[in-house]
Amino acid sequence: MPLYWTIDSRERLMTAVADGGVGKDDAMAYLGAMMGAQAGAYRRLFDATRGEPLMSADEIMELVVEVRRLQALIVPGPLAIVMPRERFDQFARLLGALAVPRRPLQFFTDPEAGRAWLEQPDVRNWSAPGHC
Repeated sequence: MPLYWTIDSRERLMTAVADGGVGKDDAMAYLGAMMGAQAGAYRRLFDATRGEPLMSADEIMELVVEVRRLQALIVPGPLAIVMPRERFDQFARLLGALAVPRRPLQFFTDPEAGRAWLEQPDVRNWSAPGHC
């Protein structure tokens, strides 16, 4: 599998690393694991520096629909996305869907910078307005 993740319930942190070609089914499995572990509100680091998208435009749209469906069920936690800038265009629709909720979201080209941002007190202790 080209997408690996770790869910740390004590730290309320989900870390995912893409390594190789990532298809729609891989991304759906990630979302399913996140929801199954009730980790949707956790801080998340998604490191796609070594990943390669293997999705058609239609598959990306299917993924966008699923992300939006899940966002209606939970208030998503802070998200650090790490990827080379040249891949932003490939994922523009999906990245736009991820940015819709009111939650901390930052893009990075270095995983360590993303991790450091997630550890900042205002991000680490973030909770959605109106939620505990």
